[in-house]
Amino acid sequence: MKWWMKLVGWVVFVIYILLLTKFILFKYPYSYSSILNNFIGNNPYFSWYNHNFIPFKTITEYLKLSNEISLSIRFDNLFGNLIGFLPFGFLMPLLFQRFYRLKKVTTATFTLSLFYELCQLFFSMGNFDVDDLLLNTFGGIIGYWIFMLSYFIFQKHRTVRNKHLLFFNK
Repeated sequence: MKWWMKLVGWVVFVIYILLLTKFILFKYPYSYSSILNNFIGNNPYFSWYNHNFIPFKTITEYLKLSNEISLSIRFDNLFGNLIGFLPFGFLMPLLFQRFYRLKKVTTATFTLSLFYELCQLFFSMGNFDVDDLLLNTFGGIIGYWIFMLSYFIFQKHRTVRNKHLLFFNK
């Protein structure tokens, strides 16, 4: 990969991480003050009952048609978590050769998601939800699959083109 392509990739990656952090950790107006309140031990927003530690509980609630949750909230939470981490799964193997394996991308995506969820839990910057970990990680896996599919298509196209050029240069 040419140096300028790598630079563009890094710029996109940094902007993506900054936007992801903004949308996950600083989505509520009280996010900044809650950090300070947690450090001094006086946070009115913190409650263990607002968090979900049971796998598939939130996903199941969003998939039920009988509850009162609006369609836009369901869509935002289910697909937003998937789509939000899709670029991460795509960019990691693009920028780092050691992330060409699914296991490494899955571990990195899970770790980043866990970092965000723990920040939400301990700094009251949102609600910890184990289902977000699952959806975010799956979004990273989808991003990795898209990268690998693109990589193989590009490599195949490149191979066919090079063979075509060799044929006409003889």
